[in-house]
Amino acid sequence: MATEKQKQKAFTKKLLHKYRLVILNEDTFEERLSFKLTRLNVFILIGISSIILIALTTVLIAFTPIREYIPGYSSERLKEQASDLSRRTDSIIKELQLRQRKYDTLRNVLSGTTQPRQYNNDTASINIDTENIDLSPSAEDAILRELVAKEDKYNLFETATADVDFVLFAPLKGSLSAPYDQEKKHYAVDIAAAQKTPVKAAADGTVIFAEWTAATGNVIIIEHTNNLITVYKHNYSLSKQQGDLVKAGEVIAAVGNTGELSTGPHLHFELWSNGYPINPTNFIDFE
Repeated sequence: MATEKQKQKAFTKKLLHKYRLVILNEDTFEERLSFKLTRLNVFILIGISSIILIALTTVLIAFTPIREYIPGYSSERLKEQASDLSRRTDSIIKELQLRQRKYDTLRNVLSGTTQPRQYNNDTASINIDTENIDLSPSAEDAILRELVAKEDKYNLFETATADVDFVLFAPLKGSLSAPYDQEKKHYAVDIAAAQKTPVKAAADGTVIFAEWTAATGNVIIIEHTNNLITVYKHNYSLSKQQGDLVKAGEVIAAVGNTGELSTGPHLHFELWSNGYPINPTNFIDFE
């Protein structure tokens, strides 16, 4: 036990033994500064300095831009840019999807084909008792049918309101050389006219296609409001370019005989609504 106590006293004496740290002038050996130190004071000073250094380093990393230069830490500016790019990417994807649907409709217009709507005709699980159903029209039904029969047949748009006046003008006056025939997939009317006769826009809209095609010659397609599209094919020349805004009745082309499918000077006119062809003679008087 005595030996252990002696060791502890010797260790304590070493810790508390005083030393003098003197700073001298090298030339004159004049004492400039001196400190009285013990080993314990040195250990305490080093510990406190280490704690302060660690605390300052933590503050610099956590609350200053210096952390951006440390591997593993990302910049706030980069995070904001990444978030902004993510939002822009989502917007671009949505815009591309809308454009793709528009291009699909445009391709169907140019090729003359459509994708028919699919309906579920499976009625095997539906049991209807038709013997006790009275199918005779009521007085109110008769009045409603009379009102519907008197409605304007030129009202093409289900979403039209009383304060909206949308009229389709005849792009060309003349006799119909080929009528609209859905069975033969002729989703248009052919209007015979002299070559270079002006062709006019059926309504206000934007030109979304104005190019030459081998089968139908010079083609111009106009997109209108209410998801309506009009197509003008076999033109001699085009007066408008893609992206131009046109007014109803404005000259957009001239009658021609261009394209492999043309058999003489005429205008091949198509009317599309929501991606599906419509008989133009139901809404336009060409003669």
